[in-house]
Amino acid sequence: MPEYINTLPEMKPFRRKLRKNMTAAEVALWILIKNKQLNGERFLRQFSVGHFIVDFYCTKYKLAIELDGAGHFTTEGREYDAMRTEYLNSLGVKVIRFENVDVFNYPMQVLEEIKKNLT
Repeated sequence: MPEYINTLPEMKPFRRKLRKNMTAAEVALWILIKNKQLNGERFLRQFSVGHFIVDFYCTKYKLAIELDGAGHFTTEGREYDAMRTEYLNSLGVKVIRFENVDVFNYPMQVLEEIKKNLT
């Protein structure tokens, strides 16, 4: 396995495209966590780990935050997410997931859950 796996140069166009086309839920959460607003911690958006791109990432705690919309609730989506999470966990990255609707309906609970995982 390569020593350097974060932000691989070949992933840059994909990261850039995803940043320019964030979902409404991603924008809503980004507004709440950008600029070290949450516990003074820095989060990056559309960060790549190997050949996977996570929605948000805190490098200090190796914490990936994923927001799940309709595509994640299919059999294929669940299988892909499980495989992806297993890979990220194998690298020491903790993955937490929220449904898009939770970001809109319960933003403070989402932030509290993120805070609990900053350890």
